[in-house]
Amino acid sequence: MNGTLNKVMLIGHLGDDVKMHYFEGGNCIGRFPLATNEVYINKQTNEKITSTEWHNLVVRNKAAEICEKYLSKGDKIYVEGRIKSRQWQAEDGTTKYTTEIQVTEFTFLTTKKEMDNAAGATPNTAANRQGYNNTASEPARQNNYDMQNVPSTEDDDLPF
Repeated sequence: MNGTLNKVMLIGHLGDDVKMHYFEGGNCIGRFPLATNEVYINKQTNEKITSTEWHNLVVRNKAAEICEKYLSKGDKIYVEGRIKSRQWQAEDGTTKYTTEIQVTEFTFLTTKKEMDNAAGATPNTAANRQGYNNTASEPARQNNYDMQNVPSTEDDDLPF
């Protein structure tokens, strides 16, 4: 195979709120840490071990604004993107390095705002689940069907 692939898929929880940085010309980026966990049993001690890996995520422009609006610390999110390493000179003259995930697509799985709104509602209803996806530049909500607009089947001549 001649080609290469740089693709990351993660599901995790935000470690902090989205921090926005604005630039001249109207562009912006949002940065936030994402925690992913691996849980396993130590065979020698039968102890349950949780190992957390932290990822630095970067979203750009409209996607960053959507993340800032809807996400907060602790929310669960699915992201796709690519790994990007960069370096810069610090004020003290030392060279600093970082590795980031440049997010290209995301879906909000659970948000605190959603959970707060659903606290008084019955569980497992469509109204309690709101998914957001950045495959377009705007958030796309999962279909919430309004039962008042479903056509009646009482007049149909169905054999069942």
